[in-house]
Amino acid sequence: MKTILQIVLWIVCIILGYLIYRSVTGPIEFAKVKERRFAAVIEKLKDIRDSQEAYKTVTGKYANDFNSLITFVDTAKYTITQQRDSSYMEYDKTYGIDLLKEITIRDTLGFVPVKDSIFKNSERYKNMMKVPFAQNDENFEMKADFIVRTGYRVPVFEAKVEKEVILYDQPADLIARENAMVSVEEVNGSAIKVGSLSEVSTSGNWPPIYDKKGE
Repeated sequence: MKTILQIVLWIVCIILGYLIYRSVTGPIEFAKVKERRFAAVIEKLKDIRDSQEAYKTVTGKYANDFNSLITFVDTAKYTITQQRDSSYMEYDKTYGIDLLKEITIRDTLGFVPVKDSIFKNSERYKNMMKVPFAQNDENFEMKADFIVRTGYRVPVFEAKVEKEVILYDQPADLIARENAMVSVEEVNGSAIKVGSLSEVSTSGNWPPIYDKKGE
């Protein structure tokens, strides 16, 4: 019996030691996984934002779905213009003399494909809707709309993904803690997103550290 009790106590000690070890190292490993996956997701959201801003520049609104946005990037072109001031003399009937007239002339210099301007030689825009590290090949949620501000209809958009989609294989308690996160150095809330459907904004909800990593 004494031998059996010793074996049981050793097993209990090993289990307790492992649990203590995991309680210390678990959050550290979680943070490493989270930062790596969040960085990849945020880079995708930046591509979506750049594409949406180009779409708005050309069309005056944001794309409501990825098919429209990808087709636009693939085919649309920016118009390159040059603005210059000029003047000329024109006879004024009221005063009976020639008066100087000043005008602004806008010249079209050419056209540049949107995809070359934003993505250079990369075709990653064709998969911008895919969430990195997602278990079931999930897409980002994206929607565009109009809101009224100071009497004007203003286009807005939002693209996002829930954190649990990216961290599907991580401990549930750590995911719950991450969803409740409130810090200037973290991605607050239960989702990573860019843009807003209630405010005129194209900002993301991530801290500046992720922009520095991208650079």
